[in-house]
Amino acid sequence: MNTARVLVLGGSGFVGRHVVARLVATGCSVVVPTRYRERARHLILLPTVDVIEADIHDPLALEQLAAGAGAAINLVGILNETRRGDFERAHVELARKLVDACRAMRVARLLHMSALNAGVKAPSRYLRTKGEAEALVADSDLAWTIFQPSAIFGREDSFLNMFARLERFLPVMALAHADARFQPVYVGDVADAFVHALDDDRTHRMRYPLCGPKVYTLRELVTYAGELTGYDRPIASLGPALSKLQARVLELLPGKLLSRDNLASMELDNVCDCDFPAVFGSNPTALEAVAPAYLTPAATRSRYSGLRAQGGR
Repeated sequence: MNTARVLVLGGSGFVGRHVVARLVATGCSVVVPTRYRERARHLILLPTVDVIEADIHDPLALEQLAAGAGAAINLVGILNETRRGDFERAHVELARKLVDACRAMRVARLLHMSALNAGVKAPSRYLRTKGEAEALVADSDLAWTIFQPSAIFGREDSFLNMFARLERFLPVMALAHADARFQPVYVGDVADAFVHALDDDRTHRMRYPLCGPKVYTLRELVTYAGELTGYDRPIASLGPALSKLQARVLELLPGKLLSRDNLASMELDNVCDCDFPAVFGSNPTALEAVAPAYLTPAATRSRYSGLRAQGGR
């Protein structure tokens, strides 16, 4: 199967930039559509990457983007809605449109990002729409591979970084579902799995849960983030009623730190019941091997110094 040219939806995002960089390193030509080219400026200088301003929700535009590609990768996903229907649009409708575009343009290979616990009977709309998208991809006649990661961590993540930011300003961390269990997976391992699977026929029509080597409670993750940043705050575990009240309030604020739908997702443990897939030929990276490089005060100062240098200050 010729995958020398790859269309990557969501290529300018957190996971996408890692996937695109690895594709470039293997010699692939990569097409990354974005509504605003400026948002993908970190990719523009990469050789063999073509950043194109386009509306990926327009079926005709999507077909034009897929023309000439040997494979497509869908990394698009949202954790919260701005308005009702955003989950369906971003997860279900886009997956359907991409499958149709691949068929029309004879793109045989499709790699799809889903989520651990996705399913049409899951407790949250996020997980249900992810499950619907999985079903659409799996029912297609394409050579698909579906990935189901736990929470993904890495330098630009919205996971540990969020806890670290909150602990800098709050004297006490009030946690909903403090005992919810996660098995975070490193963004580099997720990106490697995508790129490895691209030309591996053994991964066709397979689903792969992706988790790191260790299970943590939410309380343990917040505590660890605080220890690294030097802002180790007391944690107050909220009961069901207060958890729902907190989520209801926070989902009204800019940034939506927590929503009632997020709370529903945490009713299920976000852990794998299997080892990291052996087909990818590597062991998952430990959280403790990576997080200090971007959460400790020294790492934060170094990052800010680098940004100031780039800005000429």
